[in-house]
Amino acid sequence: MRIITANLNGIRSAASKGFFTWMNRQRADVICIQETKAQEWQLEDPVYHPRSLHCHYHDAEKKGYSGTALYSRLQPQTIIRGLGIDWIDREGRYLEAQYGNLSVISLYMPSGSSGDIRQEYKYRMMDAFLPHLQSLRAQGRAVVICGDWNIAHTEADIRNWRGNRKNSGFLPEERAWLGELFDQHGYCDAFRQLPQKEHEYTWWSQRGQARANNVGWRIDYQIVSDDLAPTVQRTRIYRDKPFSDHAPLIIDYDFQIEA
Repeated sequence: MRIITANLNGIRSAASKGFFTWMNRQRADVICIQETKAQEWQLEDPVYHPRSLHCHYHDAEKKGYSGTALYSRLQPQTIIRGLGIDWIDREGRYLEAQYGNLSVISLYMPSGSSGDIRQEYKYRMMDAFLPHLQSLRAQGRAVVICGDWNIAHTEADIRNWRGNRKNSGFLPEERAWLGELFDQHGYCDAFRQLPQKEHEYTWWSQRGQARANNVGWRIDYQIVSDDLAPTVQRTRIYRDKPFSDHAPLIIDYDFQIEA
């Protein structure tokens, strides 16, 4: 099972940079996309509907903002758009595909970097999301949550950790919340199940030469239920060609998706 997650910071912009040509060559079973910044009716061009894949969208009500998508080789048995929480679902932040006992989720956690109001929104979503994650585990489901979590978990996940300790995305409360998810609730960071080189990041500021100098953050994850941890076979962050300010994360699992 190969799964890709990518924050595209605008699906139409990424398409113009060759994302779908690249994506179609990856032989992925599921591709999770965040920050589509489009309504489904704006994506009628065949490029957004590859013949070999089924596509599903969860749009934000606000045009040109947020939104998630999921492409899959096999048609999911069930698609769930949203968490059933209106103030989250209006922003199109959660899209779940179910295949038998497996849930693959495209998630776009909010950023709090624009100020206190959005940081408070982020904390509210974290508080609301944790019981849902606990429920998935209580049901005994195998789970892969792909997406931009907007949190760098440890100092190894951010180049300039000393200078960002008071900034959204690396605040102690955010990091502790993610640590609790890993330590107490039956989830793990799939990327960290294998040895990794230093300075592996998935997002770089568009200011200065952050990407060229690899001054980045690892905020895009595939977070999996503990039962899937031993199945992680290969991880890769694709940086050869920039489709957005994020890089796609590709992970292969020794797991078979049920038709």
